[in-house]
Amino acid sequence: MLTAVAGHVLVSCVPCDMRRGIESLTHLVEVEFGCDPFAEATYVFISRGADKLKMLRWDTNGFWLWYKKLARGTFRWSFRDEGLLLEVDPRQLAWLVDGLAVEQPQAHRPVTERITI
Repeated sequence: MLTAVAGHVLVSCVPCDMRRGIESLTHLVEVEFGCDPFAEATYVFISRGADKLKMLRWDTNGFWLWYKKLARGTFRWSFRDEGLLLEVDPRQLAWLVDGLAVEQPQAHRPVTERITI
């Protein structure tokens, strides 16, 4: 499922009230973050206790809203004082959802060179 996430992935650096629905989250994206909720982006929101996560994305004719509440444990996410959003790639999002930190120093770095022999 998460491997199908294309475009930008933007994670909120401030905790989110998980009672928010689609309308309230799109308002947050547009007004507080200054972003276009209809852009090719997935917006990720995490609860204060880091045990709940919501993802919002526009798709052709409506919004998708994914919600995950952990039965045990927390997402490895530290809220930040600087900035409102942090851009991560789909691989980092998968790490976050799987209970790993977004920064994985042991992970292989993406190769950007396009050279064949």
